[in-house]
Amino acid sequence: MNHYFATSPRGLEGLLAEDLAAAGGSSVKTVPGGASCQGTLETAYRINLQSRIATRLLWRQALGSYRNEAEIYRLAYDIDWSRLFSVDRSIRVYVTAIRSPLKSIEFITLKVKDAVCDRFRADTGRRPSVNTKHPEVRIHLFITDQQATLYLDTSGEPLYLRGHKLAKVGAPLKENLAAGILRLSGWQPGTPLLDPMCGSGTFLLEAAQMALDDAPGLSREPGDFGFEHLKSFDAGLWRTLQREAAERRREATVLPLFGSDIDGDAVARTRQNLAGAGLDGLVTLEKADLLTRAAPASAGVMVANPPYGERLGSEEELAAFYPELGNALKQRFAGWSCWLLSADTRLPKLIRLQTSRKIPLYNGPLECRLYNIEIVAGGHRRERAP
Repeated sequence: MNHYFATSPRGLEGLLAEDLAAAGGSSVKTVPGGASCQGTLETAYRINLQSRIATRLLWRQALGSYRNEAEIYRLAYDIDWSRLFSVDRSIRVYVTAIRSPLKSIEFITLKVKDAVCDRFRADTGRRPSVNTKHPEVRIHLFITDQQATLYLDTSGEPLYLRGHKLAKVGAPLKENLAAGILRLSGWQPGTPLLDPMCGSGTFLLEAAQMALDDAPGLSREPGDFGFEHLKSFDAGLWRTLQREAAERRREATVLPLFGSDIDGDAVARTRQNLAGAGLDGLVTLEKADLLTRAAPASAGVMVANPPYGERLGSEEELAAFYPELGNALKQRFAGWSCWLLSADTRLPKLIRLQTSRKIPLYNGPLECRLYNIEIVAGGHRRERAP
């Protein structure tokens, strides 16, 4: 059995653990920012193919204590790299450090790269080339204050890059964070879903793929996954898993998914991205202002990533916007479960509606909260005092 570690947006570790177990992982354990498991190569392929939450899946190669750069070099040199991948593959080394006493990440990165190349030269007489932009093999070192762990990256590019986002916006939401928010909301396919600030359509793309049981890894091109460049790659097994996932995909029909944005360009970008994913015509889109638009159904789930200070708008503009948003939800969305992601801690007070849940999440490095507001008939009784 191999030991794997998957990374994810902070706050989604529990959902990530569910994905690892669903793919056949055993002894699943969570830590801030990720989860580990034991599994076979098939487990790794399934996680890369099926997980909507994982950012990347790392395969552990060595673990040991260290006191200085020389001991990290030795840990890396002692791995039989030529057994894992060909010297003809290009490489890049990534280093993540938490509370490490070592001074220079750049120097540690160089020492690991030297160790890998030196071991290849000792074993084969040749050194692999380094490619910092598009490496075929990614080697990750994670160091704490006393321990160093070396991994091979089975994912390649981050897994949230599904391979179909053509048109982007200035402050995009990563696909795995959007998928996690949908799962945290309790939304299920068949339930009406509205994103009234759709931007480039990330929530809608993820929801449509979830509704069709469309495995996120199916849209990647051959060679995009890191495991395809390793000597352990089982092409027959991978093709079988891809075929099984493709056969599970439900036939595309119009879905109860609704998107809108006050910006017509954003609606056009969403439409373009849905078309690029083969989902055009399945989602109802319109140009509309959340503050004035009607609910598309008598009940459902709303998810939104409204503007906040780090993204756009002044604090004064936002302070005026939130009460208007609260009024709009109260007046037109009775029966809806609303989920708002924001880094602005003033939102619950200024929106003047009772928040039933507040879940800490990270949008990249930015600490946010996912607020749940249940809009009930006669919702004025739940209004906060000014």
